[in-house]
Amino acid sequence: MAKVGLLQLMSQTPEHSWLVRGLRSGLGGLELVGLTPGAVPALIAAVYRTLAAERDGRRPVLLVAPGPARAERLAEDLAALLGEREVELFPPLEILPWEETRPPRSVVDRRLRTLARLLQDDPFLLVAPVTALIEPLLPAQYYRTQVTAVRRGLELPELPILAGRLVDQGYERVNQVTTPGQFAIRGDILDIYPPQADLPYRIELFGSEVDSIRLFDPETQRSVESQDEVVLWPARETLFPSDRRAEALARAEQDLTEQVRRLRAVGREGVAAALASRFARQREMLSQGVHFPGDEQFRPYFFPRLDVLVSYLPPGAIILEEPARLAEAIKTATGELASAHAAALEKGKALPSALDGYAGWEQLVAAWRHHPLITLSSLGRHAPGLQPSTSRTVTSRPPDPFHGQTGPLAAALREWKKEGYRVLLALSHPSRLERMAAALREENVTLPTAADVPADLPAGQAFGIELGLGAGFELPAARLVVLTDLELIGKASRRRPSGRRIRGGGLTNLLDLAKGDYVVHVNHGIGQFLGLQTKEIAGVHRDYIVIKYAGEDRLFVPVEQVNQIQKYIGTDDHPPRLSRLGGSEWARLKKRVKESVQEIAEQLVRLYAERQVAPGYAFSPDTVWQREFEDAFEFEETPDQLRAVEDVKRDMERPRPMDRLLCGDVGYGKTEAAIRASFKAVADGKQVAVLVPTTILAQQHLRTFRNRFEGYPVIVEALTRFQSPSEQEKILRSLKEGRVDIIIGTHRLLSKDVVFRDLGLVIIDEEQRFGVLQKERLKELRTSVDVLTMTATPIPRTLHMALSGVRDMSVIETPPEDRYPVRTYVTEYSEELVQEAISRELARGGQVFVVVNRIQAIDHYKAELERLVPEARIAVAHGQMEERRLERVMLDFLEGEYNVLLCTTIIETGMDMPNVNTLIVLEADKLGLAQLYQLRGRVGRSNRVAYAYFTYRPEQVLTEEAEKRLQAIREFTDLGSGFKIALQDLEIRGAGSLLGAEQHGFIAAVGFEMYNRLLEEAIRERKGEEKRELPEPVIDLSVDAYFSDEFIPDSRQKVEMYRRIVGLVDEESVTEVQEELEDRFGSLPVAAKNLLLVARLKVLARQAGVHSILETGRRVAIRFHPGVLLEREVEAELIRRFPGRVAVWRTARQVQITLARTEESAEAMLAQLVEVMRTVNRCRDRARGAEPGAVQAQNGRPVTGFPGKQPAHNCGRIGNRM
Repeated sequence: MAKVGLLQLMSQTPEHSWLVRGLRSGLGGLELVGLTPGAVPALIAAVYRTLAAERDGRRPVLLVAPGPARAERLAEDLAALLGEREVELFPPLEILPWEETRPPRSVVDRRLRTLARLLQDDPFLLVAPVTALIEPLLPAQYYRTQVTAVRRGLELPELPILAGRLVDQGYERVNQVTTPGQFAIRGDILDIYPPQADLPYRIELFGSEVDSIRLFDPETQRSVESQDEVVLWPARETLFPSDRRAEALARAEQDLTEQVRRLRAVGREGVAAALASRFARQREMLSQGVHFPGDEQFRPYFFPRLDVLVSYLPPGAIILEEPARLAEAIKTATGELASAHAAALEKGKALPSALDGYAGWEQLVAAWRHHPLITLSSLGRHAPGLQPSTSRTVTSRPPDPFHGQTGPLAAALREWKKEGYRVLLALSHPSRLERMAAALREENVTLPTAADVPADLPAGQAFGIELGLGAGFELPAARLVVLTDLELIGKASRRRPSGRRIRGGGLTNLLDLAKGDYVVHVNHGIGQFLGLQTKEIAGVHRDYIVIKYAGEDRLFVPVEQVNQIQKYIGTDDHPPRLSRLGGSEWARLKKRVKESVQEIAEQLVRLYAERQVAPGYAFSPDTVWQREFEDAFEFEETPDQLRAVEDVKRDMERPRPMDRLLCGDVGYGKTEAAIRASFKAVADGKQVAVLVPTTILAQQHLRTFRNRFEGYPVIVEALTRFQSPSEQEKILRSLKEGRVDIIIGTHRLLSKDVVFRDLGLVIIDEEQRFGVLQKERLKELRTSVDVLTMTATPIPRTLHMALSGVRDMSVIETPPEDRYPVRTYVTEYSEELVQEAISRELARGGQVFVVVNRIQAIDHYKAELERLVPEARIAVAHGQMEERRLERVMLDFLEGEYNVLLCTTIIETGMDMPNVNTLIVLEADKLGLAQLYQLRGRVGRSNRVAYAYFTYRPEQVLTEEAEKRLQAIREFTDLGSGFKIALQDLEIRGAGSLLGAEQHGFIAAVGFEMYNRLLEEAIRERKGEEKRELPEPVIDLSVDAYFSDEFIPDSRQKVEMYRRIVGLVDEESVTEVQEELEDRFGSLPVAAKNLLLVARLKVLARQAGVHSILETGRRVAIRFHPGVLLEREVEAELIRRFPGRVAVWRTARQVQITLARTEESAEAMLAQLVEVMRTVNRCRDRARGAEPGAVQAQNGRPVTGFPGKQPAHNCGRIGNRM
């Protein structure tokens, strides 16, 4: 939402009036000197808003920043002031044209969306770092010709032809569209996700005419809104038109020949051969229209004249921030480009014309002169070729920081009031604003608050608004001060990156089955899924799931039994052993696993029951001090985090020992939950022990706890082996005497000489990393004090459900708000890449992880890094080092003694190092997806943009599996993107850590889902709960009921739809699935309609207590479960509704309805059976006064009729008869 009031205040400043007046009069070269960086977004937003309000002022405005970080900050602040829709960021690609890597999808989409808006003359404020302005783009005129507008009623080419065009434009053909740049064709339906769109489109054809256009949700695949038109822009910046291909490749061949000749002339025969080989491979792909990483270097051969971003810009103002720094940035960038190109030419990796089309400073200045130009300079430094025609100096300054101290702030507000200043306190979250207003009230200062500031705010008034800006400013001439999070609490606000959130499509469903996947059949064991097969038996077509078992045996499973099949999820990458059909091996294995989980279940249930009655200390409810302490937390809590904190505090207030498990990734807020629990304990005079597996974690926690408890009379100490014996003795004495409130340490805390005066709370971090003896000691503690256990290993949701009621668990799944997605690159290893990535991180004061998972290769890579980046301070860490030495190295790295850590995957879990924001993984193709995901999670833990480079050896032939892993890690970069497949392995580790390592073998033997099912059943049995399931009716009718390949071509989607249908529980859900099928796949063929009618029939039959519905000849028999009676009223109503066609048969224990088949078509017969079952359920419901479709239970089993007395009720016109 735009902050109109603040922008109106800014529009009253002299600087705003001067800029707007100059632009209206057509003046170019306006220079504003002295503006502090914090004031830039507010002033520019106000100027843009004023111009946009004028009829001829609705055109794009470009704001050029000196670097990518500043551009991102400006874009965030401008979006907060003007609204998301009004602002776009154009990020640089940051890769070289010949590099065999792709930029992150999020970067590509942002750039494509910007180009589309520029070519449509869409008015908005565009922010770009100057380095993005020199990168070449396809000619704007050509790019415009590649646009296709699709409207309802338009005739389209045949879909195969259209598919070919879309592939040429960079779209990827898939079975199901989930991410930008994809399209899918199913029958007469085209799904497409233009990168410039917020949601994908579904285009339905009638013949060749567009019948409808709908937006759809990529997660649910359901349509959400009709549209009249969609504009399809290319899905790539670089296109290679087929009509220019021959000429372009001939030009490239000439360049190649000349470069090979030059290399041979200086004796570089091997490099020349490598270049020729590489070019031959790339030429082959280009000739077939295939895009590949590094194809951008061929652009100049297809388009001798390329454009840059300014060429796409319609007439409109350009604003340059710090022009002298812009010129320096361009000089540095062009120098680095030239050096990198020269090195690539020498190594046979690039073609001579690869850099053609890049702009230099002089070209940019020449292009800018065609636009009204404003330069903003804090010190009045000029850049070559940019002499302002008129200049104005403004007095502005950043406000003094207050660091959360309300006393000095209140004094400053009173002083500003005397001087007639209007003061805005802009805080990024409502809770921060409320806390600030409350704190100022205690200082006798009133702070009115609202969503936006009133435009008529009087002089001398302070006002609070919810607004996240990077920094504040003071404009003395305008008598205006804006204070932000940075000045008020010492931390700049961070908004989530603007723009569309890309969902993690394609990996979200663990039940997705692809040919070759391993599956577990409940009764037959582990097999391999071979796909679906339609078989005709006795004239009826049905789909069967084909599973291969040991000895090449095949099992054909009817699709209605799909719920008996689970995808096999094991504990490692090794394929499981296939079961034998017909043997007893699987039954014996299941029995062994069942016995094992019975023991676990018994132990869990017993411990839980003991804990419910064990005496414990009931902590006091929250005090004012507790609330003040929690309010001082500098971050905005996520809902998950708040829920977890409440769970913990509620447990602590109960008169029994707490034993709660808190799960959440590193940095998601577990430690803050533990700190709040610690405050509660200390406030009641109790001591707290925080137990961690490593000295490094102890040091991290010590620093965090001390920072949080600063200003409170709470003593926090750590006990580790890095302390001298005398230091340890002093801490132990203080602990015994009660002079230490919180002690943090490794298993040293469990030693016999550690004595507490009054221990009330034990916090255990990563318990699974402790040894057996330590775990036994922890078990003893659990019976007497409150215990909070934390783990960063994800716990599977299904296991969480299975354990509900026997284990108190809280899960934090929401990432913190100020996290950026990690920019992920998958590329060939090159010295230039490593050198540039490390140098860039060190230049911004950060640290780097370099991971190689072969200890024997570490010395080689260390020497290489020392040669490439001599200024780096490199440390080495791996698991074969002596433990003390390893801890010392890690601690030194944490404290900044080293800035590059060359290590194995030892950093995979547990560490939180916010200053490490670049990760380079060498030989990434050798690692599993879960490892890659965990490694990437070690960076991006601050509010800086983080980079992850996953490299493989040059010329390495990747296996198909390795390629898939690397593609997945590149594509699913967004936070919370549903990275389910990568999490599988981690979750199973979580299961092992929760249930005990010995269970890993059992999980591997039967698969995680089967193990989980057995555990859930065992816990239910031990708790004395019976599993109540609706009886599943058997339906055997001579009807074709299946999904044909023409209707749903993809077997994965087909299996998933069958699974959905089997799980339907009521008619409403059947209707929803039918609507979804029609929406996603088009009109239902007869066999698909029959399938849904059978599903509807089964739902109704289940509600009625039907055992089976069987067709014999011209009759259908509906047989009820024994003990389910049919009321006489229901019988009478059936006879009335279906005269001459229905007969009711009764025996002592069972009722049967027989329906004579009069309809010829299967569809009509099914419809009639559905109506019979509806009549039974409707009449019964009325008779009992129950909700429609309700099923009542007797003796633990659901039934809908009861032996004995029947209720008296009229059903239709039939009286009550017994």
